[in-house]
Amino acid sequence: NRAGGASGGSDSWYAAMSRAWGQTLDAQATRITNLSDVIGNGGDQPSNVVALTAESLKMQFLSNNASTSQNSVGQALETLGRKQ
Repeated sequence: NRAGGASGGSDSWYAAMSRAWGQTLDAQATRITNLSDVIGNGGDQPSNVVALTAESLKMQFLSNNASTSQNSVGQALETLGRKQ
């Protein structure tokens, strides 16, 4: 691994960052799916609906931040590549 790479065999820190975002989003999607299953199986109490809404909003927040960081870093790498 290069310096800053993850132990998963990443060949760059950019790939490691992408993998970390993916894992974070996967975990959040699992929480949403689990809450949705609870509600779908008769657990439609207001507290579960509010929890699902909160987790969905958290997913939106994480997704937006993942996209922004990926785009920003990608543009910076592109700029560096042009200068060399």
